Amino acid sequence: MPLDPQAREYLDQNAINPPIETLPVDRARRFAASTVWVSAPGVPVASVEDTEIQGVPVRIYVPESESPLPVLVYFHGGGWVTGNLDLVDSPLRVLAKETPCAVVSVDYRLAPEHPFPAPLEDCYAVTEWVAANALSLGADPARLAVGGDSAGGNLAAAVALKARSLAAFDIRLQVLVYPVTDNNLETPSYLAYSEGYGLTREGMRWFWNHYLPEGDDPLACVLGAHDLSGLPPALIILAEFDVLFDEGKAYADRLREAGVWTEVMVCEGMIHGFFRMTGVLDRANRVLEDTAARMRAAISKGNA
Repeated sequence: MPLDPQAREYLDQNAINPPIETLPVDRARRFAASTVWVSAPGVPVASVEDTEIQGVPVRIYVPESESPLPVLVYFHGGGWVTGNLDLVDSPLRVLAKETPCAVVSVDYRLAPEHPFPAPLEDCYAVTEWVAANALSLGADPARLAVGGDSAGGNLAAAVALKARSLAAFDIRLQVLVYPVTDNNLETPSYLAYSEGYGLTREGMRWFWNHYLPEGDDPLACVLGAHDLSGLPPALIILAEFDVLFDEGKAYADRLREAGVWTEVMVCEGMIHGFFRMTGVLDRANRVLEDTAARMRAAISKGNA
């Protein structure tokens, strides 16, 4: 399928922006924060609270419900270097309301000040706390999901791996939105979409150099984890025109080979970052609604 016309218009309008790898970290963060305009205004949710869990800033969304809800612990994207709670506020309100589920959005520490494994440690600590204290949020600890987009998808996958390895708590579903799964920048999708589609090959090199400049720890490069058996069911959402497409698909393939129930949504015509572009891409709104429906089927009635 060709590139979505609205995605092409968005890319053309933003072509004048400097490549992120040419910016100092503080300026890259300010630029990322300024892109909140790509999201539609957030839908009302019964309760939204900014607080801390285990010393980590979080935003908790709880929709109206007369019984305990599933709970999604979510990690924002931004290459482990940029991003914040506001950038995913709009899509998370939709997921909270439409699934319905409680959502805990995690403002983990960022590289390069806090490289691997610090962001993962924050994400794991919050998830572990939610697993033990879900009822205090009006949520059901037996229906716990983790999720994230891009680098946040990487962190969600890593939290699932760590929880399985430690046999610490059960996760019912992992929702991985165009996740980073490897530091190999030579895949066909990296070469095909290296420039001109938003996230670039050199941009990802810049992110990796800040997060994990050396080595390939399997809790960072999750595609290389030796054993993926026993992991939670996975919903993996991929954008067709994305440097990360191949590694996301490869992770889905490895999960299936390991016997893990895995559903893949290939969003044709879409670019990296589309999941929160509900203010500029009609398709993003439809995918978000579809994601909520699939989450509802997987965890709302406990059948994941």
